Amino acid sequence: MALSRIWSAFIIVAIVVASIKCFFFGQTDIFNWMVIGKADDAANPLKLDGIIQTCWVAVELCLKLIGILAFFMGLMSIAERAGGIRLLSRIVGPFFSKLFPDIPKGHPSMGHMIMNFSANLLGLDNAATPFGLKAMESLQELNPSKDVASNAQIMFLCLHAAGLNLIPVSVIAIRASQNASNPTDIFIPCLIVTFVGTITAMMIVSFKQKINLLQPVVIGWILSISFVIALLVLYITTLNADGIKSFSGVLSNGLILFVILVIILGGLYKKIDVFDAFIDGAKNGFDTAIRIIPYLVGMLVAISLLRTSGTFDVVIGGIKTLFASLGADTRFVEGLPTALIRPLSGGAARGMMVSTMETYGPDSFPSRLSGIFQGASDTTFYVVAVYFGAVNIKNTRYAIGAMLLADLVGVCTAIGLCYLFFG
Repeated sequence: MALSRIWSAFIIVAIVVASIKCFFFGQTDIFNWMVIGKADDAANPLKLDGIIQTCWVAVELCLKLIGILAFFMGLMSIAERAGGIRLLSRIVGPFFSKLFPDIPKGHPSMGHMIMNFSANLLGLDNAATPFGLKAMESLQELNPSKDVASNAQIMFLCLHAAGLNLIPVSVIAIRASQNASNPTDIFIPCLIVTFVGTITAMMIVSFKQKINLLQPVVIGWILSISFVIALLVLYITTLNADGIKSFSGVLSNGLILFVILVIILGGLYKKIDVFDAFIDGAKNGFDTAIRIIPYLVGMLVAISLLRTSGTFDVVIGGIKTLFASLGADTRFVEGLPTALIRPLSGGAARGMMVSTMETYGPDSFPSRLSGIFQGASDTTFYVVAVYFGAVNIKNTRYAIGAMLLADLVGVCTAIGLCYLFFG
């Protein structure tokens, strides 16, 4: 119900704003661009895709997902038959059993979730999505109400949407391409913001689900993760932009190849039909990619309408006017477009970040803040549409509210850290 209301509100607000611009401010072409506009059309002043083109983009995105989902879900099928997922579940069981008390001990969903979190941690979006969808399917097997999000599904998605990421490689690469004097200077703020956002999401959902986080196992795991992150920060700070990019590539892609190797060797050791298991899992990947098309089309069209109608410009202008009237520093407002659009679209937020750098310079305060926003969270509404849509969840309960609240904490933390590091 919450998703339905938000989706409806997006469309209604966008059309109302566009109507005001058309009938009161003389922007008579706005309806055309909202419906049939193309971002690559030189005559399009908005440089944004309209409804028709967005529908194509959504379907193309799902088609591109088919191969990735098929491959990684095929690997997951091999790992499940070989017992690898259950082994991983037993390893993380002591910690996850506290955060997910409704999941039976050793259930495969725990292994699927840790694979998803690990891929996210390393910035491997292509691998994280198949693992996450498999985790949602596993959790759906335990869900007594198939169209209502379970406690475990909400906890998983809120932690996933918080976007804990060790190295924001893409942001560093873009800053380097824009000739920033120190492209890596946003690394530590990004890491801190993602960590704060993840802990915030965990606390919000734990409060709603009455989960006690002050337990030795939970505290021990959090402190251990914090220690590992601190060691990584110390090492990364000794590298330049090229060094970070090289290290990230070796770490992330090397680990993916290692996981593939271990899964295949494990399947051979257990004497299972490895290729047959792969094909069975890959078929599920194809079905999943097709199933999420309606959800993704609906969400991306609503987001497109918000962008093409100029609603974001109205919001940013209002925020800037408010803080200026209060006599506060308004430099952070110039970086806010990235933060506002990040929960809706990762690609659009990336474009907004580049636009901010080109407008104010890569070493400006707004550009650095925009980079922190881009590297410090996930696309909340994309996550909701894809993951809940994959298992046909209609009632998301408080999931969206919890995700957006965690996003808000992340935004406030990012602004504070940007002033602390660069202010």
